[in-house]
Amino acid sequence: LWHRWWGRVCFKVKCYFRSLNQKSWRWKSVSANERALQYRVGEQIHGFTVKQVTAVPELFLTAVKLSHDSTGARYLHVAREDSNNLFSIQFRTTPMDSTGVPHILEHTVLCGSQKYPCRDPFFKMLNRSLSTFMNAFTASDYTLYPFSTQNPKDFQNLLSVYLDAAFFPCLRQLDFWQEGWRLEHEDPTDPQTPLVFKGVVFNEMKGAFTDNERIFAQHLQNKILPDHTYSVVSGGDPLCIPDLTWEQLKQFHATHYHPSNSRFFTYGNFPLEQHLKQIHEEALIKFERIASNTDIPKQKLWEKPREHSVTCGLDSFAADPSKQTTVSVSYLLTDITDTFETFTLSLLSSLLVDGPNSPFYKTLIESGVGTDFSPDVGFNGSTREAYFSVGLQGIAERDVDTVKQIIARTVDEVIAKGFEEDRIEALLHKIEIQLKHQSTSFGLALTSYIASCWNQDGDPVELLKIADKVSRFRQCLKENPTFLQEKVKTYFKDNPHRLTLSMSPEEDYHDKQAKMEAEKLEKKVNALSQEEKTQIFEKG
Repeated sequence: LWHRWWGRVCFKVKCYFRSLNQKSWRWKSVSANERALQYRVGEQIHGFTVKQVTAVPELFLTAVKLSHDSTGARYLHVAREDSNNLFSIQFRTTPMDSTGVPHILEHTVLCGSQKYPCRDPFFKMLNRSLSTFMNAFTASDYTLYPFSTQNPKDFQNLLSVYLDAAFFPCLRQLDFWQEGWRLEHEDPTDPQTPLVFKGVVFNEMKGAFTDNERIFAQHLQNKILPDHTYSVVSGGDPLCIPDLTWEQLKQFHATHYHPSNSRFFTYGNFPLEQHLKQIHEEALIKFERIASNTDIPKQKLWEKPREHSVTCGLDSFAADPSKQTTVSVSYLLTDITDTFETFTLSLLSSLLVDGPNSPFYKTLIESGVGTDFSPDVGFNGSTREAYFSVGLQGIAERDVDTVKQIIARTVDEVIAKGFEEDRIEALLHKIEIQLKHQSTSFGLALTSYIASCWNQDGDPVELLKIADKVSRFRQCLKENPTFLQEKVKTYFKDNPHRLTLSMSPEEDYHDKQAKMEAEKLEKKVNALSQEEKTQIFEKG
């Protein structure tokens, strides 16, 4: 009897574990895409509500768009059979001055948080983690914090660190002094040495503004979009950074680093529910919805073209010292949330400037007037309204008008003759081939690709449907053979929002910059009391 009973028990146990194994096998055999397609619009998961589920077969992925119920935080999950899973959190950051507050804040939030109050949790994770990528970026109008890893537990660990850093940073004054700017003696151990400006971001931006190409590109964006946040230097102007206070930094964090102003992105084959649960419980549950006043208004269009001239430092390595002038003509285009128009204009830009067979290469580069295209040439879709720029660097100052004439003549020729069908087809074919080329950093490429459009409340899922746009573009071209020529006429020939920017070197440019910095320093030092000077030495 005993043996008979024990045999039945063993049989039942074997059957139970066999069924468990079968269930486990079935779950594992279901792909990330198939799991994502099972979500239903309106379904509620850990404080989030599913808003949209869309398959994008050409990229082998399924996009699930969600919204957090109590804070309004936006969430996009891209399910795909890729073991290199990625997370990013993005905030719309719209500074109205050039103190570099979003850039300094990006550095400072990574200097310790409530749960991880050590000096540098971000860098301490580098040798404790299996991450394949960890970084942070400050753009003109958003700040992005991405990481990627192949290990589920490592993903949870990194997510915990990132969430706490973004929403609950310590923002200590000491960290502000180190990462932003401070006054300190040239030799911190000797109070007799002069006081100077120091700071990680301050020195980083001083270095950035010794690069003439960077100076030109910065002036270009500031001048063609002069009415709002794009008119300032988000990374910080070294002459303005010392105007930022610790209180202003904390206030910027309170208004910009809030879930109501955030966009979450996850990518890969890890289960979505675990991500949502952790994000909700560790961060979002502690907040209430606020009115986010970070919207960027549309740029008011000009009634007539404008011209600006700026200066830069001499290039001691220039092949011809008399040819150090740069000039470009730039055109404001469309709102980047219009995804098809943006796609069309990006493709048009490639036809105009990419490769030795492009019209502007033939007329500008082959003319021998300059050494290369001007900085930031082509299509720029990182701002609310995209813009296109073309010009030359390494020209003589007397040739500025010649370059402008060549550009105007080339635009007329393109309108009259159009583009060769073979070039258009080759470009479309290249786009289709790129869709099939999946790199190991595909998730990072996706979050970077959608960041600007999503930041302006555009539809990130629509942006991913590249095959649809290629098909629609082909159809437009089939129905109207002059489709692209008409775009050139509208956005280039008849566009009054056109900027001509020229930049010429000044022999004493760097001396003038140093003098302005010295005057700013003198003003700061003269305002100090003796007690404050003593504190500066002790702090140093």
